[in-house]
Amino acid sequence: MNRKYLYPFLLILVVALLFYAEKYVDKATEDYPKPTASNSEELEFDDRFLPNSTTGKIIRHTYFSLSYSEKHEQAEWVAYELRDEQLVKTEFERPYFVQDRKIKSGSADWRNYKNSGYDRGHLCPAGDRRFDFEAYHETFLTSNISPQNHEFNAGIWNRLEQKVRYWAGRREALFVITGGVLENGLEAIGDEDVSVPKEFYKIIVDRNGDELKAIAFLIPNEGTSDSFYDYVVSIDEIERKTRIDFLRGLDDRIEDRLESRVDLKEWEQR
Repeated sequence: MNRKYLYPFLLILVVALLFYAEKYVDKATEDYPKPTASNSEELEFDDRFLPNSTTGKIIRHTYFSLSYSEKHEQAEWVAYELRDEQLVKTEFERPYFVQDRKIKSGSADWRNYKNSGYDRGHLCPAGDRRFDFEAYHETFLTSNISPQNHEFNAGIWNRLEQKVRYWAGRREALFVITGGVLENGLEAIGDEDVSVPKEFYKIIVDRNGDELKAIAFLIPNEGTSDSFYDYVVSIDEIERKTRIDFLRGLDDRIEDRLESRVDLKEWEQR
């Protein structure tokens, strides 16, 4: 080829390669499969149960909502509804963790967890979202994970998640709020300094028609053979530790009753 035309040809070739490479990278790092209209219409989030956000960064995904803390590079809470008909055990292929593009500052990269000694612990469990391909993949956004001790994640926390699914199978609907207690001075991992919570909480609201019941757990991020029932606390106690206002959309009288009571018998017998 004449050298006169060789350089322009090479330039065009390089530009074309960069264009297609960029498209490939975008596709490979896509945050999660886009939900279909029918899937979206099935969801009925009840905003009365959503907490406030201490960061002002509430993100609504199709199958859960969250409040993101840039300072700690994780969600301060994740909230979602769990119904009996969602409790299926479809075996989807486990995807890679990917960053949450709805968070403008960018959620922490999964590589922060690599060789850290901590699990990439789901806040909305993948096991709660096996009813739908998109729902399952959505739980692998890095905004939905937090550093968890492996013995904790695979032990008491996993047992509690299984119990929540058991309760959901016996009731009309549950609303679940979960997260780590984020505070100053926590250990951090990775290049982005992802905070390692010392404790994780889970709040479950049983919505049976107009009747509401609630139970809350606050568990240290460490291995234990204890029962999760040993860590039942009032929602008020979690509010004091997190400075988050839970159940704020309810009538004040109902909110006060649910947040102050610790009625373990109602849940142990189910």
